[in-house]
Amino acid sequence: MKVKMLSRNPDDYVRETKYDIQRVPRNYDPTLNPFEVPREYTRALNATKLERVLAKPFLASLDGHRDAVNCMAKHSTSLSTLLSGACDGEVKVWNLTKHDCVRTIQAHEGFVRGMVVRFCGTSFFSIGDDKTIKQWSMEAPGYGVEEEPINTILGKTVFTGLDHHQKDGTFATCGQYVDIWDEQRSTPIRSFSWGVESFSSVRFNPVETELLASCASDRSIVLYDMRESTPLKKVIMTMRSNTLSWNPMEAFYFTCANEDYNLYTYDMRYLEKPVTVHMDHVSAVLDVDYAPTGREFVSASFDKSIRIFPKETRHSREVYHTKRMQHVVCVKWSADNKYVMSGSDEMNIRLWKANAAQKLGVLSHREKLAANYNQKLKEKFQHHPKVKRIARHRHLPKHIYTEAKEHTVMREARRRKERNVRKHSKPGAVPMLSEREKHVVAVVK
Repeated sequence: MKVKMLSRNPDDYVRETKYDIQRVPRNYDPTLNPFEVPREYTRALNATKLERVLAKPFLASLDGHRDAVNCMAKHSTSLSTLLSGACDGEVKVWNLTKHDCVRTIQAHEGFVRGMVVRFCGTSFFSIGDDKTIKQWSMEAPGYGVEEEPINTILGKTVFTGLDHHQKDGTFATCGQYVDIWDEQRSTPIRSFSWGVESFSSVRFNPVETELLASCASDRSIVLYDMRESTPLKKVIMTMRSNTLSWNPMEAFYFTCANEDYNLYTYDMRYLEKPVTVHMDHVSAVLDVDYAPTGREFVSASFDKSIRIFPKETRHSREVYHTKRMQHVVCVKWSADNKYVMSGSDEMNIRLWKANAAQKLGVLSHREKLAANYNQKLKEKFQHHPKVKRIARHRHLPKHIYTEAKEHTVMREARRRKERNVRKHSKPGAVPMLSEREKHVVAVVK
């Protein structure tokens, strides 16, 4: 039996005297460079610097509304079509490639509270403060023909949220109750309530299409099944959630935008604590929307900025702001994963790149290879201090920067107080709670 032994000859690497030159093992293969890693590190550093130099995310501003933009809707079959509703009851249809408004409808009296495009893309629904649900054709009427809705349903209360089923002619509204409607009927086929005054938003699950979730005014998020007569369960939080969005790829996850400046990603199978707490905003988060890949989402806040978060990290990878942009009320991520649309208080819709340094237009083969190579280098060296510092650095407006510092001080003061109370209490009287557990009050089934 042969036994292979590991053996090293000291003559190959030990100096005979201390005055000899240190022996360095070398590979004389001409394809290998002895300084490959330092060279790659320099390239990664340069690629990271260039990315920050070329980061120009703002593309266009769509102006034409005469009041604040309150809601937006993506077209289900057309990438270049966007719908927006304003606080004066006006609905506009935009062509994003031409940056132009192609149609204007005076849809409601008062605010337009919500809009959604039917799954086939032939019509869209809108709700407003005038207690009506209106269905409009996607096709503009002929010249000289007055704009009329296909169908109008008069409700008993004001509707605050709207969403359409992914496959059937069914849609859901929320207000005083969560109502499920059939397009052919003028009364709801099912109504859900759980002792709650009002609901602010409702969303259908994109995969399990019979499931839906809503945000309620009693600080709770409620889950429903359309096949059941009662709600499934709800999680009560410390502060109210404004809206939520389902992950389109892993549809058991949803992210809610909260009044306590944070976003919370939950697993609907285990609501006892959120999977991740996303904390970078310095004011109430008003809207959230997932990328079609399900790996990232974009959030809009009252602090006049929008942020892009990877779904599993606590901090945002990107923050967008302009001097003129006021409180951002609504935000959407385009279906081709390239653009982000935001609607704000100063009557403008802005178009942004989802990847700030991405080059738009047709790329040559060499450009694609170079971009992919640089991306891999940045991923390889992303944890090196210099690369990490340059990649993370962002210029922020003064009010966001000062408030973020203030919140850091406040958080540390709360932690210090908690530690002191625990130190001077009976053992076990003040339990240790993680950041994820602090924000959930109860789960009710």
